Amino acid sequence: MSLDLDRGSLQRTIRDTVPSVQRAFDVYQSSHFIGRPSEFFCLELCGEAGELANLEKKRWRGSSVDEAAVADEAADVFIALMNFCNARDIDLGDAVAQKLERIKPHHLP
Repeated sequence: MSLDLDRGSLQRTIRDTVPSVQRAFDVYQSSHFIGRPSEFFCLELCGEAGELANLEKKRWRGSSVDEAAVADEAADVFIALMNFCNARDIDLGDAVAQKLERIKPHHLP
């Protein structure tokens, strides 16, 4: 993928790829776990993001942090986000592409 990706290309890439990932998570979640309401997944997302933030806070304070633990927590955040979006019927690819349309890029000097 080019490092010079423009916003339109990024939006198309997101709209083309995220829906299949989101659907796969929905199929996996519904076939392997009991159903949960969106509120559960929202709280789970907050908890997982908090665990990730805690590791970053430790690193910021100068403590040694296991990079595998950081990656593991980032994966938990991603999974929780997929589950939340599926529980709320949010098309994440479309939502992100629309958000990118509203974000004003800051050009580097």
